Amino acid sequence: LVLATVPDDVHEKSPSILTDDNIKLLFEIQKKIDGIRANYSGSMISLTDICMKPLGQDCATQSVLQYFKMDAENYDSYGGVDHVSYCFQHFTSADACMSAFKAPLDPSTALGGFSGSNYSEASAFIVTYPVNNVLDKEGNETGKAVAWEKAFIQLAQDELLQMVQSKNLTLSFSSESSIEEELKRESTADAITILISYLVMFAYISLTLGDAPRLSSFYISSKVLLGFSGVVLVMLSVLGSVGFFSILGVKSTLIIMEVIPFLVLAVGVDNMCILVHAVKRQPLELPLEGRISNALVEVGPSITLASLSEVLAFAVGSFIPMPACRVFSMFAALAVLLDFLLQVTAFVALIVFDFLRAEDKRVDCFPCIKVSSSYADSDKGIGRKKIGLLARYMKEVHVPILSLWGVKFLVISVFVAFAVASIALCTRIEPGLEQKIVLPRDSYLQGYFNNISEYLRIGPPLYFVVKNYNYSSESRQTNQLCSISQCDSNSLLNEIARASLKLLVAVGSLQMGAIVPQMISHLAVPLVKLPVLQMDYAKTVQRASVTQIFRMTGPSTSQFKEKLPWFLIALPSADCSKGGHGAYTTSVELLGYENGVIQASSFRTYHTPLNKQVDYVNSMRAARDFSSRVSDSLKIEIFPYSVFYMFFEQYLNIWKTALINLAIAVGAVFVVCLVITCSLWSSAIILLVLAMIVIDLLGVMAILKIQLNAVSVVNLVMSVGIAVEFCVHITHAFSVSSGDKDQRMEEALVTMGASWNHATKLVGVLVLCFSRTEVFVVYYFQMYLALVLLGFLHGLVFLPVVLSIFGPPSRCVLVEKQEGIQRICPGFGGVSPGAVHDGTQRCKRCKGLEQAAWVQWVMLNGFAAQQIRHRWLKLFAERSGGFPTDYWSRDVIERLGLDVVIGWSR
Repeated sequence: LVLATVPDDVHEKSPSILTDDNIKLLFEIQKKIDGIRANYSGSMISLTDICMKPLGQDCATQSVLQYFKMDAENYDSYGGVDHVSYCFQHFTSADACMSAFKAPLDPSTALGGFSGSNYSEASAFIVTYPVNNVLDKEGNETGKAVAWEKAFIQLAQDELLQMVQSKNLTLSFSSESSIEEELKRESTADAITILISYLVMFAYISLTLGDAPRLSSFYISSKVLLGFSGVVLVMLSVLGSVGFFSILGVKSTLIIMEVIPFLVLAVGVDNMCILVHAVKRQPLELPLEGRISNALVEVGPSITLASLSEVLAFAVGSFIPMPACRVFSMFAALAVLLDFLLQVTAFVALIVFDFLRAEDKRVDCFPCIKVSSSYADSDKGIGRKKIGLLARYMKEVHVPILSLWGVKFLVISVFVAFAVASIALCTRIEPGLEQKIVLPRDSYLQGYFNNISEYLRIGPPLYFVVKNYNYSSESRQTNQLCSISQCDSNSLLNEIARASLKLLVAVGSLQMGAIVPQMISHLAVPLVKLPVLQMDYAKTVQRASVTQIFRMTGPSTSQFKEKLPWFLIALPSADCSKGGHGAYTTSVELLGYENGVIQASSFRTYHTPLNKQVDYVNSMRAARDFSSRVSDSLKIEIFPYSVFYMFFEQYLNIWKTALINLAIAVGAVFVVCLVITCSLWSSAIILLVLAMIVIDLLGVMAILKIQLNAVSVVNLVMSVGIAVEFCVHITHAFSVSSGDKDQRMEEALVTMGASWNHATKLVGVLVLCFSRTEVFVVYYFQMYLALVLLGFLHGLVFLPVVLSIFGPPSRCVLVEKQEGIQRICPGFGGVSPGAVHDGTQRCKRCKGLEQAAWVQWVMLNGFAAQQIRHRWLKLFAERSGGFPTDYWSRDVIERLGLDVVIGWSR
């Protein structure tokens, strides 16, 4: 609990919380908390059932009420506020200030909002209820604590807030299970937002796949059913990936369920649009099977290249050590692979069905309904080839502007300058993940984290764990740990004390709390400080003086072995103020100590207040560096531990992990492009644009102050997969086009740039800005929007300019030179014989996958090809001046392709 005063309007300074009314209010709050009864399996659980009791009697509640033994009746008799002020100065020595659990209470742990040691200025009460950590297989004890914590949170929300607000105070609260419970609520809070995002993407896909809307034929030319089927295939690929790894026992995470559907849908939408638009571009005179084959020949290689690059980029990421990124990469690689396989098989079949439906005048979504012939006459234009609005923009506006040399120079200068600036900005990205961002905006923990940063004046407990301490007389390790006069000057406790003085003003450094004077080596030194050893269970033990227990050479092995268990169960009292029970009982592992070696023991201190994520990371790094240095100096194994270390250890090497991930992903894309295209030139250009997109995205992260963590690293790796879509299709279309570089740039932008659907990703991302959780707005909306815009600009502006200046030679031209094919095509404007004629005089036949596909098609249709060959030979002989018919053999026809044969035969 954090109970604080409200700053005044004049000085904007919070008044002191130490008043009679506020302390009495705190007693009332404590009474209600003591009265909590939580139902757990029929049993009523109270605070005393789950709290930590160091001495086995009273809860170790950290509250200023401990100065009154947690009893409101003692308030007036002890002296009220004056007694509290007295205890601030004498909390370790005055019996009247001892807590109910028989231990001193450090005021820095129960107060907040003060400076230095001016506890009277404190503007907040900080009340902590330590609960026992229980590790049992059944989980009964943990279940009891969770049940009580839920009842505690409910009480604070329903009653305590109203009590505090009526006194013009503020109250914030939390429990150990609060973050987990709020994250569960967060996972469902934005389910509707994510669903709407996917529905918007689906609706946009359905509209863009269809022809230009015409009121008279829209119900036939639309492709809602085809778009829906494509989205279903995407979802099936995601489910297939999740199901496969679930069989292998790999658990999915929240990141996977939120990111992978968007990733696969973004990739799948591009492929769907490219396939459908490629079919639409084919001559209507060809049969549907021929148009489908032509489309696959035209865009199949680039789709295959992009998909395999993405699969390999994610697959190699499954070998990295970071669990979140490794699991994401595994799921993403399989999901993208399944999506690709379904796209080139099932979706192609669905395209055939949909085009047959449209040609047969059947209504979209209701294919059983066929339009009558009276309507068919008005719909003759359905399926007729017509250049789209985006293609017209590319051809008439975009390409002419990019063809200007001044524009080219400006584009390259701006993009290179931003990439260089992004490299410089990358150093400003901080590691971490702010807890407030992860939680819903209306979570009660938002106020708690704000108050903790504002009021807390002490950091989390820090434990230095010593392993395999040898306490025998022959060993010097005792002197290497303690802090009294006989100890080494560079002992562990002396080094901690010096570190606290040296680094006290540094955020995240180590500091010694007020417990340091009592925090002597509890292995040997406590025996020095004991004037007597008085054990509750052994009344016959004789009193021993200090000189009998510890001489200048330290206790003997037999003395240490005999007295240590007694010390650990000795209750602190007037006769034995240094009794170790409660303070050190759980700090020593006694298993096997009879052999002269204690396997593990811990020394406790505190971190300084930690407010930001970078403070936690730096404090952890400082503690580890300190432990490493002392371990090397003393030749003893020492390591630090604090409760938050397990959550922040990932950030110590987060930059290394991120860079390795990105390098592997980009490198995998380069290798795939090089193997498939056999063009180092094209692969290098793709590598350059990919690297620039990722670097620019890092620069945007620095500008938007997005931190580097598992979520952002996953997004960066995903950005490589999506950025491939922005590069490969344009580069491949440029490579297989003919003409000079400007003409080939125009060809690539008009065909692939117009088919490549960027707006689908954009409309899906825009919906995420309405999310109730800040993490969605920051890590999904902002990062995805930046990725889509950067990919759009690089793919349609920077990449075409680079290709028009430094692009590789046309593969189509190379084929013509190698095979000696003359550019003779009577009646077709000089299009090369290897061209697919579609009325625009473009050369689309190239070496590689395209030829292989057409050879196979011709072979499978031998009879039809034979008949067409005879018709074509006769026509060609007449037009070319009587070439010998035996020269144009079957292998030539197979090489040229059946589409050429059909066109020339007509």
